[in-house]
Amino acid sequence: MRHVVLASARMEFAFPRASLIANEEVRGPSTLVAINPAREEVLAEVSALDAHGAREAVDAAHRAFPSWSRTPLAQRQKLLASWLQVILAQSEELSRLVALEAGKPLTEALLVDIFPACEALSYLARHLPALLQPRPTPPEQILFAHWRAAYRFEPLGVVTVITPWNYPVAIPVVEIAQAVACGNTVVFKPASATVLVGLALAETIRKAGFPPGVVNTVVLRGSDTAAILEDSRVAKVLFTGSVDVGKEVAKQAASRLCPVQLELGGKDAALVAADADLEHTAHGLVWGAMQNTGQTCASIERVYVEKPLYEPLVARVVELVSTLKVGDPLWPDTDMGPMTTPEQRQVVASQVQEALQRGAHALTGGFVPPGKGYFYPPTVLVEVSDDMTVMKEETFGPVLPIMPVDSLDEGIARANASRFGLTASGWTRSRKKAARLMAELAAGVVTINEHVVSFAEPTASWGGIKESGMGRSHGFFGLLELVNIKYVAESYSKGASPWYYPYDQDMREFLKAALFALYAHGRIKLRGFRALARTETFWARVRKASVLAHWPKLVR
Repeated sequence: MRHVVLASARMEFAFPRASLIANEEVRGPSTLVAINPAREEVLAEVSALDAHGAREAVDAAHRAFPSWSRTPLAQRQKLLASWLQVILAQSEELSRLVALEAGKPLTEALLVDIFPACEALSYLARHLPALLQPRPTPPEQILFAHWRAAYRFEPLGVVTVITPWNYPVAIPVVEIAQAVACGNTVVFKPASATVLVGLALAETIRKAGFPPGVVNTVVLRGSDTAAILEDSRVAKVLFTGSVDVGKEVAKQAASRLCPVQLELGGKDAALVAADADLEHTAHGLVWGAMQNTGQTCASIERVYVEKPLYEPLVARVVELVSTLKVGDPLWPDTDMGPMTTPEQRQVVASQVQEALQRGAHALTGGFVPPGKGYFYPPTVLVEVSDDMTVMKEETFGPVLPIMPVDSLDEGIARANASRFGLTASGWTRSRKKAARLMAELAAGVVTINEHVVSFAEPTASWGGIKESGMGRSHGFFGLLELVNIKYVAESYSKGASPWYYPYDQDMREFLKAALFALYAHGRIKLRGFRALARTETFWARVRKASVLAHWPKLVR
């Protein structure tokens, strides 16, 4: 085992410096450099595969699939539980590595990366049989009443998991865990900006005891990822990232009709009613916008406030934002660290600068600070307009634009007037208003008096509409993305079924009578029953005992 020594951490992390394929380290022809965004220091260099190495990972996953797909659910549960215990044992090291490579404060790394990952593993380890056991489904068609029918949930094959740098533990663990829980094997490509965290996760999977080839972690440059997407042995692709890259992934997969599950960008709105609790709402908006330095697809990036509460809410938000401590993520009292990449900081700076030039005002922040590190201060913007880029396009940074509205009607209309639809939130003390907001806000997730946090609930589905992506992850509906939903039915009839050849006049009369007997009402229904009884097909081919045993279906 090679070790990466991280001088900035003053400790040694024991994890591979190269891809893990079939539980063995595999080196490639090039390297990737990991950077500490708080100090702009090189943390480590790791070996990167090329397209040939990527295909080797698919080979390993493909070879492992037959055996793993037949592994009993109970054994999969044990391995998921084992993975949970390994992550628990290394939670301190993982959180420090997230702080070093992603710039996330230590406390926040535990809160938004380690906790959701552990909860997802715990949930699957405890509930997997209940979620994936075949589901008996009695037929509704009375002529099939004697069938034994069910839905089976069977694995797809090799699943590719491509994850971003903003949640380098939580997102990969959730998606890999669900994929292997369903009996799939995985090729996992972590983001280049947090490749060390990805390799550390790979080592936790190996330590947990998963068989060789079940999960293969590949260090790849973006251009070499196409080798996986184009491989006919990959049955599905899970991608989390930007809209533009997600569209390219979908195009490449579509060329061979490979299904994709995409979790893309967001421009999430928070709509604040005049009756909202001021203190709770202000704290919730600040945390929902600034946690992870705003680098969350479901961050609050637009706030619409009914006018009676606008001024006091803005004042309280500014007070709270002004108390946030921005600094080295390894300091125990840091609230907000640096942004993870200089490129993303430039996106944020450009959007804010454009807004300021067009008349917006920054009540806090609004500038790139001098010195080392990719820091950007928490920024509250007012006097914004819907045509500003900061109100239209994903910012993915610590910026909170706030706009007054005359009514909930106006707020809902503005919130929904976006090409994105990942999550949204409503803030009110009225259950009636809450019900309306949950129904009318256009998003994949809507929460009342909270934002972002449903990602940490393992039964809550996650995903969006419009350009925020397609498909769902998390919970039962996330599992359905990773299985072949197979309908199975058993019939042990003797003789010919009513619909078999030959077609003749009696069979035609039988079908005409059955239509009215089953679907008409009143006297017409009764005439249908009498007509049925006059056909030879009914007496010769229909299982009368089965029909009588399900008589309620006859009078529906």
